[in-house]
Amino acid sequence: METVEANPITRPTYDVAQIMGGLYGDGIIGLKGAFSREWAQQLGEDITRLYEEALKRPGGALGRGPKRHYVEIHPEDIRGFVDLATHPWVIAVCEAVLGPEYKIVEIGFDVPNPGAVNQPWHRDFPAPDDTIVGRRLNSLAFNLTTIDVTEDMGPFEVAPGTQWDLPIGFQYGMFPPKSNSPRYEQRAQRKMPQLGDISARSALTIHRGTANYSDKPRPALVLGVDAPTANNAERHDLQITRAFYETLPENLTQHLTCRLVDELEPIVQGHTIEGLMMGEA
Repeated sequence: METVEANPITRPTYDVAQIMGGLYGDGIIGLKGAFSREWAQQLGEDITRLYEEALKRPGGALGRGPKRHYVEIHPEDIRGFVDLATHPWVIAVCEAVLGPEYKIVEIGFDVPNPGAVNQPWHRDFPAPDDTIVGRRLNSLAFNLTTIDVTEDMGPFEVAPGTQWDLPIGFQYGMFPPKSNSPRYEQRAQRKMPQLGDISARSALTIHRGTANYSDKPRPALVLGVDAPTANNAERHDLQITRAFYETLPENLTQHLTCRLVDELEPIVQGHTIEGLMMGEA
């Protein structure tokens, strides 16, 4: 990930061509030091608490393979939601790739625990017609680590450029045939972000979590964002209390697809990915 210099006069400016070139090319880009280490450590504290609560609640955490979970949360469950959703780089990336009417549709976190095994190569959901036919990306996933990632922690592994692969022989439209694996392994890049770093990727770029040989979990926050033509909001239940919503800046509320409630309701985890449950075959 490359560090982008801040504009000393106004808010930071980012090169649209570089953003689009990265996401339409490799399918993943990043910004080092987007947040302070202290901010990221606070996020880690919130996620640790939320994970413990989710594990105690029926249906609170979805399996993503052996010793690996995904938990969808409420925006106001973390103290840094507004900082994240209004970060100039996040806004610039969303506007560049998804257009000015982008919508935040999901927030959650992944936790590969000690003993987690290699996931099979996969996409997070089937490629839409916008991508298969129109050759456009209509959604993005932002990721933030809550720990300094090392090689033994089961780092995220991605096969650059594979967001454009046609889903020929893909099980559920998400899991490519084993015959494709040598190509992915040849391209594979392991990502080892540090506290404060952020990345943006197409969830269609073929990727996997790798085996966690360490004695530590590797939590990572996920923020899902759609263009107007995407329908990923149907897979999620983004809730915000009316009281919290009233405190949010307008440049954020106009980019939320959410359900306003008086009191937050437990999220029924709905985006099950059955093909991940057994790990790599």
